[in-house]
Amino acid sequence: MRPVDPGKAREYFEAKMAFSTGPIETERMIRLGEDINIVDVRASEDYQEGHIPGAKSLPQDRWDSFEGLSKDKTNLLYCYSQVCHLAAKAAVHFAAAGYPVMELDGGMRSWREHNLDVETSRENVGAAG
Repeated sequence: MRPVDPGKAREYFEAKMAFSTGPIETERMIRLGEDINIVDVRASEDYQEGHIPGAKSLPQDRWDSFEGLSKDKTNLLYCYSQVCHLAAKAAVHFAAAGYPVMELDGGMRSWREHNLDVETSRENVGAAG
């Protein structure tokens, strides 16, 4: 394997840090009351079974509604796991419409693997934000 170009590596990791975050960092943002809008782009049934506390549900069949998104704060999107690309697809769609977005690395699977709180109420289904 040839050495990686340090300049390209720096650009990649700067972009990664600007547009993604992990579950521990997200939990800390929630705990500290940082101004983020957490959006679950999984199927509604999966959201109802358990989601990140305070997350809004916006499954793929409702993406064009932009319901619950905010243009005034970062919309942190997540889906099922590290290999799920729904959140990335949603990020492209929402960013194209002018919404600031980031992706939660590892999705709900990683959140659960870190034993972080999970909310099961239907309180935020379809909530506008």
